[in-house]
Amino acid sequence: MLIESKETTLAYRCPECGATVFSLVGIFSLSGDMMKLRCRCGKSETVITYTPERKLRLCIPCIACPKPHHFVLGQNHFFTKEEGVFRLPCPYTGIDICFIGQQQDVLDAVEKSNEELLALLKQSGMKDLSQMRKAPEEDELKSENPLLDDVCAYMIRELEDEEAIHCRCPEGEKGDYSYRIHHGRVTISCTKCKAMALLPMTGVDAAQQFLEITHLNLE
Repeated sequence: MLIESKETTLAYRCPECGATVFSLVGIFSLSGDMMKLRCRCGKSETVITYTPERKLRLCIPCIACPKPHHFVLGQNHFFTKEEGVFRLPCPYTGIDICFIGQQQDVLDAVEKSNEELLALLKQSGMKDLSQMRKAPEEDELKSENPLLDDVCAYMIRELEDEEAIHCRCPEGEKGDYSYRIHHGRVTISCTKCKAMALLPMTGVDAAQQFLEITHLNLE
């Protein structure tokens, strides 16, 4: 029997030299505990590791922030064969920092994103990417920040797809989940059983921890 090898193309922008790093990632190359995709300049790398639940944890350098961002993806999302590109944005600026999908789709998405990024730099009066890399202020993460909506929507969708959200609904019955960001916290609830969880959303560390969640219990 012929076993089809799962593989995907991943691309990220190096925040140091500005180059786009492309790499073909196969499921067998991830059989170990860690895989590093390094830029030729040697100053940045994306690190992929398995979680205990066999999900993929990505540590991706950011062109806008001084520290990398962490994401957790299921293998079905990472190695999908569907058309289109799965994008991972910086949670503070909304700029796409990683692209995952079939090779040609990723190439096309990166080219279009580069054009949009150059236009943004020109509009903002910035000469290069280095001027974007400053630490976000705490008041940028207030509850009115619309970028946090994207982070919460992404994480809840991912956890729901992986059946990693547990509420008081009867066994075998799927919950209906929603969220609301307010007063420095995010409330995640099930509209069916009314179970909920409150998580802090008051600063950079809280947002980073939210992105690293692998399961969520609503009570």
